[in-house]
Amino acid sequence: MLDIEYEYIFFIVILLFILVISFGSRGRVFCQYLRYMTGISLTPNEVMTVYRKRGRPGVRDLFLDLLIREDLEESATITPDTPRSKPVTDLINR
Repeated sequence: MLDIEYEYIFFIVILLFILVISFGSRGRVFCQYLRYMTGISLTPNEVMTVYRKRGRPGVRDLFLDLLIREDLEESATITPDTPRSKPVTDLINR
């Protein structure tokens, strides 16, 4: 009977350990995903610093600012002579 209780406690400790590790790696995984998808490199410490100073709206503003800057760096200058691009819906085969 006592062995079964130790097995349950051991199982619960393992689950709590996995939970703590998953919450700890959340920021790192998000920053890797952000770099892969948008080319923006951030560290979890940078995000936490902005969160502590400005909260959720500050982090949202940081992401929007970085996305806009990255988009402006990658896009070509648009002039009146620039041909119009195709709408995104034209790229989908239906």
